[in-house]
Amino acid sequence: MSQSHQDTMSQGCQDVKRGYQKLYVWQKADTLAFLIYRATESFPKDEVYSLRSQLRRAAVSVSTNLVEGCGRQNRKELRHFVNISLGSLAEVEYLIDFSLKLGYFDSKMHQKLYSVRQDVGGLLWRLFRSLS
Repeated sequence: MSQSHQDTMSQGCQDVKRGYQKLYVWQKADTLAFLIYRATESFPKDEVYSLRSQLRRAAVSVSTNLVEGCGRQNRKELRHFVNISLGSLAEVEYLIDFSLKLGYFDSKMHQKLYSVRQDVGGLLWRLFRSLS
């Protein structure tokens, strides 16, 4: 990724209100959260307040921590929240795999979610490193 693209990624937060929406990494994280919400609708009722809820909260945490980081005043704070997003994304990865193991996702849905998760992970890591 070019330095100018990295600068654009980290400066997207600096723009006017809702600058986070211009960040490609946020857009992909938002897509992941949406897909997970849809994919978990069919989870068994006894998972409503456990695995389904945990997976949804972790997925939303990835994008909301980007939003919160963009609302902060400096790169150091943004980097801190990007780091939290990375942790939430790791949780999402585990919970997607666990849901497959339990038979709540078929292999096609698992692969779709895992692929988007990988995309988000790569983008988050590049953003994290660019904020050093």
